Amino acid sequence: MKYARLTKEQFDELHAEFASFLATQAIDRKEWEELKINKPEVAEQELDVFSDLIWEGVLSRAEYLEHFSKNHIFLFHCFDTYIKSIVLKTFSPEVDFLTKDGLQWLSDNMFTENIEMKVGKKVFTDERNSSIFELIKQGAFLSDGQLFNQINTIIES
Repeated sequence: MKYARLTKEQFDELHAEFASFLATQAIDRKEWEELKINKPEVAEQELDVFSDLIWEGVLSRAEYLEHFSKNHIFLFHCFDTYIKSIVLKTFSPEVDFLTKDGLQWLSDNMFTENIEMKVGKKVFTDERNSSIFELIKQGAFLSDGQLFNQINTIIES
């Protein structure tokens, strides 16, 4: 398995897509139920293959990621061969970027000595989608890129 198996909730959400996937494997509902009982290892393989297909599609379309922690915000813009990052760090230990108040504080203090901002670029050393998946495993999530673009526009002006 290249990525990770989807959760039960994700499979539930993708029920129709999974049924279509099984149909491409010439497996109908009855055969699927029999597989789960009589050949669970084959059923597990089908779940893994489907999970990887879904992840591959999602990661191929991934453009922006965000990762928030108490004192850091990591913003990423993913390209074909490299990733740009903006890292924001607060020097005020009482600030918590995981709260609404913390984000308001960031807005009020963005360009003060209380915030360290670093911009970076890293060429993918591994395959692009695997590199993005590693960031997701570490807590990043897909985003619309609005925050990255707002801050990047300010930095570049």
